[in-house]
Amino acid sequence: MSKIAIIGATGHVGSRLTHEALRRGHTVTALARDTSTLDAREGVTARNVDALDPDALADAVAGHDAVFSATRFATVPESAIVGAVKRAGVQRLLVVGGAGSLYVAPGQRVLDAPDFPDAYRAEATAGAAFLDALRRERELNWTFVSPSAEFVSGPRTQRFRTGVDELLVDAHGRSWISFDDFAIAFLDEFGRGAHIKQRFTVGY
Repeated sequence: MSKIAIIGATGHVGSRLTHEALRRGHTVTALARDTSTLDAREGVTARNVDALDPDALADAVAGHDAVFSATRFATVPESAIVGAVKRAGVQRLLVVGGAGSLYVAPGQRVLDAPDFPDAYRAEATAGAAFLDALRRERELNWTFVSPSAEFVSGPRTQRFRTGVDELLVDAHGRSWISFDDFAIAFLDEFGRGAHIKQRFTVGY
């Protein structure tokens, strides 16, 4: 089994990634500015680290088989994550992406829509920039995993679809995925490596 460092492990997504990794027998180093909210669990080592401190982050992820990043794009740029991972000598990086950079029509991304909510624009734009930067990255074996438009608490159904660059919409016209099912798809990708140096998306 593998040793995984999860940046942003205290968040909605990071906590699910931690749970799913443990379910599969991996060990986890849970990284966040403040890990005091995390319950002590077998297989998890909690460590306080600021993702914007390159030396501290590189030290925290060194010696792991992979790094999972579940941070906010508007506050933690690609250079902070990729720089630290490369300095630490870790080759595999999986990133919790956003839906804003997915396409709803040729040449039109979700975030390009005139009615895209202003409240989410900064984060979506930063997420698209993060993905663009990763696509220029040649050293790391990276994967960027975009959720559907609605990324919410919900059931762990273990039934979902995957796509590449287009927004997934279900039979009722809804684009959504639960945190738990997203975590399953994310760990599946870690195990299979089907989308190395690629983005893919998950939805119902």
